[in-house]
Amino acid sequence: MRFLLAFIALLLAPLAHAQERQQAVLAGGCFWCMEADMGYIPGVISVESGYTGGKEKNPTYMQVARHQTGHYEAVRVTFDPAKIAYEQLLSRYWPLIDPTDAYGQFCDRGQSYAPAIFASPSQKAAADTSRQQVIASGRVNGKVIVPILPLGDFWPAEEYHRDYAKRNKADYDAYRQGCRRDQRLAQVWKPVG
Repeated sequence: MRFLLAFIALLLAPLAHAQERQQAVLAGGCFWCMEADMGYIPGVISVESGYTGGKEKNPTYMQVARHQTGHYEAVRVTFDPAKIAYEQLLSRYWPLIDPTDAYGQFCDRGQSYAPAIFASPSQKAAADTSRQQVIASGRVNGKVIVPILPLGDFWPAEEYHRDYAKRNKADYDAYRQGCRRDQRLAQVWKPVG
């Protein structure tokens, strides 16, 4: 009997751990950059590039990039709430984007590259509070325009987009530098202090 109980506990252990995980869906321009930046945050388990916010099912990169579907390039961040709370994850998200640009991010232009937080009903109040805290902080040079949108379907990006920064380091570094992402972030965000 003890063996049977131990075996059942062993089978259920992954389910219990999986239930502890939570997800956040965030848009901030190129999902390669968001995937790379969010992946370094302690408590983040995984970051997956994809598309959300549109009406089409299973959109392709070409459809989204041509602004045919209403989707945003976004990332689905799986995190351990015992190590980082949703609110803390959002506080790490904000400085990774230009929250003043409603027409894209950096060299990527159009609605599909615009920043947004996609919140579940249980996340909406925390997302609204986080945005208000950023506005009240006075750290942003400009008006914060990032919308809080309802969480809907998330469609994983094509395989060649996943882990792009890790698999194509030189190309990714050239893209990031060419878009002047880090330089723009330094202009938009006032130093803490």
